[in-house]
Amino acid sequence: MLYYSNAKINLGLNIIKKRKDGFHNLETVFYPIAVKDAMEFIPSDKVDLSNSGISVDCNLEDNLIIKAYRLLQSDFDLPTLKFHLHKTIPSGAGLGGGSANAVYTLMELNRFYKLDLSKSKLQDYASRLGSDCAFFIDNTSLFATGKGDVFQDVKLDLSGFHILLIHPNFAVSTIEAYSNVVPKQPSKSLLDIVNQPIDTWQTEMINDFEESVFKKYPLLSDIKTKLYREGAVYASMSGSGSSIFGIFRAQPNTDDFSEYWTWTGLL
Repeated sequence: MLYYSNAKINLGLNIIKKRKDGFHNLETVFYPIAVKDAMEFIPSDKVDLSNSGISVDCNLEDNLIIKAYRLLQSDFDLPTLKFHLHKTIPSGAGLGGGSANAVYTLMELNRFYKLDLSKSKLQDYASRLGSDCAFFIDNTSLFATGKGDVFQDVKLDLSGFHILLIHPNFAVSTIEAYSNVVPKQPSKSLLDIVNQPIDTWQTEMINDFEESVFKKYPLLSDIKTKLYREGAVYASMSGSGSSIFGIFRAQPNTDDFSEYWTWTGLL
């Protein structure tokens, strides 16, 4: 059974407060984009996962696809399956690729094996796999608070805008990104900013991870500057990095970014 999962970007990201459970309260806007991984599963004598495209280097049971399968297998009589992942979305890039793989695996297993799981039950399973996973159940623009797992609808339509996504061929770990962030209450809610005209985002919408991550990886700041030089109306790092994206009114020029992984498309 073949299925696909898409990535997301973060439109702004404010780290507000460290929680007693070790996580952080934040606010961000998740927005889906069309770059996709492909997956399939088939009956097998043993649970397994193969990989093509971008290499995925982790133990079998640590992969989120297998974790999603195991989560459902613990509650339902699922057969033994082998999965294959053709990876197009870079890992450690702030694009939610692994989270999307897991959630689409939940949804496809639910559909194929007629488990009759409700949307709220799927969201519950997804939240057990990661803070941002439940976003991919609705897979539409959402304002997120809490750990990134409390959602509010955002009426945001960027259709017609182009996106240029740059991955600099290295990853930034989430632990590394959080270790140098100083939480603070934003002077203006991201929810208010994202509802303003997009031309105001450049001066008002920020990603709190950029300050510390850019100090360690100045190339990322250079890429963001180049995106604005090419005419982006808004550019930002996605999540905790390392991907940088620019939003354009017209098809962007990619010549300055030919040495990196790039993806362009319509929002």
